[in-house]
Amino acid sequence: MAAEIKTEELEYRSDELTMKGLVAYDANAAGPRPVVLVVPEFWGRTAYMEKRTRDMAEAGYVGFAIDLYGEGRVTEDAGEATELMNQALADFEGLKTRYRLAIEAIKRHDAVDAQRLAAIGYCFGGAVGLSMARQGVHHDALATFHAGISGLAPIAGTIDTPIWIFTGEDDPMAEPQEVERVAQAMREAGAEVQVTRYPGVSHAFTNPGADEKAEKFGLPLSYDKAADRDSLAKTLEFFANKLG
Repeated sequence: MAAEIKTEELEYRSDELTMKGLVAYDANAAGPRPVVLVVPEFWGRTAYMEKRTRDMAEAGYVGFAIDLYGEGRVTEDAGEATELMNQALADFEGLKTRYRLAIEAIKRHDAVDAQRLAAIGYCFGGAVGLSMARQGVHHDALATFHAGISGLAPIAGTIDTPIWIFTGEDDPMAEPQEVERVAQAMREAGAEVQVTRYPGVSHAFTNPGADEKAEKFGLPLSYDKAADRDSLAKTLEFFANKLG
């Protein structure tokens, strides 16, 4: 039977905020299946993040684009996005609570196998995913794409999340030696960590809208179709191995 990808809003509460996530799944698939959190770039839950959520559903998972800011806030302005990101980072415990609440909310969904959870994180969302793993939030697998490496949360004990970091060698927000330093520290904390570096590739390489934003805001962003496709293929193979 052909896939029928269904999307629906999922709201959950974090203190005074209403968090607004997007769920995507194949309505024709039988039985519960693993869930993949989609942790957005600093722009918020954009149309691009929603596409990645549907990609996970098409691959046989339940995709869940989580809300990092509350009220489903999204922006196309780099200055506002930076302000929202900095506000979230300034209250890291609050950010961690929102992340855990997102997990709790999606695990109650009828289509979800609550025992199997992975995550994909992009840019800021990749840094958030890494920070959560470093703080002891368990994932069966975590893949990050052009994640910012500086300012990650400290490692708090053993890391039990298998991690694959996809990064561009020309990304000024994730210089190769810093990526390796971070990866090695997590290995020493018990994590299985793989790193794939793409030569000549810069920040936001998975996002087809990166070049337009680079021109508009003067940011070091650039889409790379080959790196985008390769990182997604490797991620799906990684998830198939870790999630079953």
